Amino acid sequence: MKSTTSSVSPPTQYYRFKPWNVGRLVVWGVFALVLIVAPMLFRSSLALTMLSQIGYLIIICLSYNMLLGQGGMLSFGHAVYTGLGSFIAIHAMNLAGKGALPVPLLLIPLVGGLAGMFFAVLLGFVTTKKSGTTFAMITLGIGELVASMALMFPEFFGGEGGITTDRVYGQPLFGITFGPAIQVYYLIAAYCFVCTAAMFAFTGTPLGRILNAVRDNPERVEFIGYNTQRVRYFAFIIAGFFAGIGGGLAAINFEIVTGADSVNVVRSGGYLLFTFLGGATFFFGPIIGAVLLVFASVLLSELSKAWLLYLGLVFLFMVMYAPGGIASLVMMNLRLAKFGKLRGLWPAYLALGGTALVAVLGAAAMVEMTYHLQLNAALGPDLDFLGATLQANAVGSWIGAVFVLVTGLGLFELCRRQFVRQWGTIQEEIEHEIKRGEAL
Repeated sequence: MKSTTSSVSPPTQYYRFKPWNVGRLVVWGVFALVLIVAPMLFRSSLALTMLSQIGYLIIICLSYNMLLGQGGMLSFGHAVYTGLGSFIAIHAMNLAGKGALPVPLLLIPLVGGLAGMFFAVLLGFVTTKKSGTTFAMITLGIGELVASMALMFPEFFGGEGGITTDRVYGQPLFGITFGPAIQVYYLIAAYCFVCTAAMFAFTGTPLGRILNAVRDNPERVEFIGYNTQRVRYFAFIIAGFFAGIGGGLAAINFEIVTGADSVNVVRSGGYLLFTFLGGATFFFGPIIGAVLLVFASVLLSELSKAWLLYLGLVFLFMVMYAPGGIASLVMMNLRLAKFGKLRGLWPAYLALGGTALVAVLGAAAMVEMTYHLQLNAALGPDLDFLGATLQANAVGSWIGAVFVLVTGLGLFELCRRQFVRQWGTIQEEIEHEIKRGEAL
């Protein structure tokens, strides 16, 4: 009887860089490099102010995303913990300036973080008793409660004028006084990097994982023996801590904290709006949202009095057509690039962008003329719009704006239909490649 031997192919070798994740190290290295180099590239005082605001708003938006994106908790009161952290931090700065509190400026953001954590411990136990819509309404009520208290206790909140401070106190540290704005920026950048890394690490902890499970299926989490309220409560406390750090950095940056404006629902709504626009389902989405928040509040508000209308329309279209935020659009295109399909879509993207820009220009001209007639009628009918002069009360200007709008919309619709067909074909090709790879 002849014996047969079967040949076994050797297992495929995969080369991994354990325990180091090279791709992740590259991403964090680029992030740190951007924080370091940004003020060297943008040297104006306005750019430096915007970069500082982006730094601490990244921390605040990421802390809010810990509730919304990771825990599914829609909060309308996150500004409470940011604002109270700012107030405690600025009081600590004033005490330290008088010599009554031996806390250097480097640790003031941690004072704000501990304050945010304290109030999260105090208020979060009640807030996290419920979930869903009830949780959102409780946070709304607490936000209104704290905002009204800001007017009732002017000794602590400073009334309508707020509380001011001087961040230059104590002995300089290695010649650093934190008087110049560039020194304050690098302080904010250092906290931004460390806090971002800490919040990213939280997503991989057992608490971060079970928080995702509570968001997706709380009944099943309770069935396996976890207390969902306790999980939400712990996450709420951690989010309050990082929100307080962001508030402390804001107090250092501006050297003033105003009363109800720092803790009201409008401020909380801004964090919610831009976290969603950036992409609450992705970790880097709130970072994009923080950048958009600064550009909208600083630049867009200076360009047009109708900036809130534009912002509302952008939010509406994002909810309707890209509920995952800008981060979801980035990830979709990265998927195309992975399969080598992105290059073929560039002409379609350019056509969509160009036709959409034409339609937006027509609509914006109509909006600006309406605002000019309602708010600036005493200045005359002339309106400067992107280097052109429009007659707000002239029929020709309105007809021209309508023509540009309709033309842009028509061309956009033609390009959109072509894009949808091309997109569908590319997705089918990607699915075929995936199935062929699985079969092999």
